[in-house]
Amino acid sequence: MQESNLERILESQKLRKSVVCLTNIDMAEEIILLKGESSKIEELDQEISQCIRFDTSKLVNVNGNNYFIDVYNPPLKLIIIGAVHIAQYLVEFAQNLSFDCKLIDPREGFANKDRFPNTEIHNNWPDEVMESMGIDNRTAIVTLTHDPKIDDVALDFVLKKDCFYIGSLGSKKTHAARIERMSAKFSNEDIQKIHAPIGLDIGARSPSEIALSIISEIILSLRK
Repeated sequence: MQESNLERILESQKLRKSVVCLTNIDMAEEIILLKGESSKIEELDQEISQCIRFDTSKLVNVNGNNYFIDVYNPPLKLIIIGAVHIAQYLVEFAQNLSFDCKLIDPREGFANKDRFPNTEIHNNWPDEVMESMGIDNRTAIVTLTHDPKIDDVALDFVLKKDCFYIGSLGSKKTHAARIERMSAKFSNEDIQKIHAPIGLDIGARSPSEIALSIISEIILSLRK
């Protein structure tokens, strides 16, 4: 790889931007493309888009030319609001999938190193720390407290951001009340970004099953 291209990749990683090193193997040429930039070949652009979405690099043949698409995506990030029992399983699932997990809960009796030994913990209200967390399109947000004083504060913040997933724990009745509270501040289109009731419908009952349904829905949203 050319040194100048390596520098562009490293700079993009610092800025948490997806970048591709596209190599025309037959011509021994390589170019750097940020997410959304065009290679000027429609079929190749479609392959690049798919590689970015699925976090994979691969060799493709387009119009008789061989290209290697080398993807450099920023690390995935999961911000969990609420150190409830479900969160313990969710952190474990997410970390096994290489998510950088951050836990926010002002209640130190719930959010502590005894219950979450390998997790970055913030014993703050969401609006006190979320601005510094670099929320972007590689970030998923989950609210689990069932307490509007905590969850709604987080939702007020993230609905203005470009995260790829927002989910909130609660029944259909709970979410209807949430919609009513938030409709004064947000459009229906914005509120529909919230996945609620949270998680894929797999008939989950236990905290571990609910956590599994949540991480499954997060991955499905990422790959769409």
